[in-house]
Parts: sequence; structure tokens; C-alpha cells
Amino acid sequence: MPDTSAAPPDGRLPAIGPSRLRGPAARARRSRPLPADGRLTPAGERLLDAASELFYLWGIHAVGVDTIAEAAGTTKKTLYDRFGSKDALVALYLQRRAERWQAFVEAHLRDHASERVGVNAGVSRVLAVFDALEAWYAELIRGCAFVNAYAEIGGIDHPGVAVIRAEKEWTHALYVRLLTEAGVDDAALRDAVGAQLMLVHEGVSIMLTAGGRADAFDSARTAARRLLDGVA
Repeated sequence: MPDTSAAPPDGRLPAIGPSRLRGPAARARRSRPLPADGRLTPAGERLLDAASELFYLWGIHAVGVDTIAEAAGTTKKTLYDRFGSKDALVALYLQRRAERWQAFVEAHLRDHASERVGVNAGVSRVLAVFDALEAWYAELIRGCAFVNAYAEIGGIDHPGVAVIRAEKEWTHALYVRLLTEAGVDDAALRDAVGAQLMLVHEGVSIMLTAGGRADAFDSARTAARRLLDGVA
């Protein structure tokens, strides 16, 4: 069942005015990389923006196409003309979110990875991913959008599942790449430690949100450093 615990008493979803998302995630949401199949029309962009916010805040199944069209100031017909189906819109929402998160973390690695005092550069870059994730989650009350989406569409023939899988594969590949840059020469070791770092990465959002642990990122960085001891 969709999570309606945060819904207003009358059960109506809120209108979308100025974005309720703030911080890095909101700034990234406005960056608008192009979809693979070309530029969306202005109405298509409004629909995707409205759907992205509503899907994240209220869930995919809880939000219907009429609600998205109304929030975007357009029509259901326009939604289907631009995207073909709600499933396709969900997949594009997830793809855009993945692109923005990936661009955000890569920028963070460029700008902040060497700021940690007393830690070698390779380890510092790995830990910087957790710093980026903490900044990304600063105002996100629902945790990981991809995990949330999979809880709704996993196990069925839905185009969004492939996007979720690709995002998780990218995360593992990111850690493997950083371990390579840190001088870990053994490919099997890189793959194994990368998978362990990914488990910490995925777990921190659960402990922060569902677990209510304000110290989740401190614990995650401590766990990551222990995994890296003697490796990098």
C-alpha cells in the first residue's frame, strides 16, 4: 500500500508551488540534463518536474496522472502525448534523478575530496562520497528515491526497474574506480571492498530516515574507514 502517513487529513495531495525540496537535491533538480531521446517541450518539462516532486514525496502509486497534469498546469492528454504512459514518465523521473545525483557527487569529488586532514588522498576521496551523500540528503525526508521506487515497482515488468539497477551498478563502479585511484591493484579485492562500501552507502539512508539515527553518516564514515584500513 502507498505510504500516506504524511498526507493531509482530507487525503488530497498538496498543489505544487515553489519546490518543497531544498538544498543540493533541489538545485540539481533545476539543472535539467536532456533525456536521451531529445529535448522535452516546456509542457513536458513542467510535467516531469511536477511528477518528480510528487513521486518522491508521496509515492508512485499514490500519484495519478490527473494530479500530475493539474500540478503542471496542463492536461492528461498532454502528459500522454509527451511521455506515452505513466510508466515511461516514472522511468524518466528516475533517470533524471540518477543523472543529477551522479553529476552532484562527481562535482563534490572534484571540489572537496582533498579537504580531510590526516587522511591519505585515496581514502579521502572514498569518504568524500559519504560527505556528498550527506549533503544530498540534507532536506530529503523520504530517503533514497530509487529504493522507494523499487518497493513499488520491483518484481514487475516496469521500465523503471532497469534505471534503478543501473544506478546501483553505477554506485558500485564508483567505489571500484576510487579504490583503483587509491592504488588497490587487486581487481577481486577492489570489487569485494567496493561492494562492501556500497552496502554501507545504501544502509546509511535507511538508518537516517527509517532508523531515525542523526549520527548515521558519522557511523557510515567510521565503517568505511575500517573497510579501507590496510587496503588503501
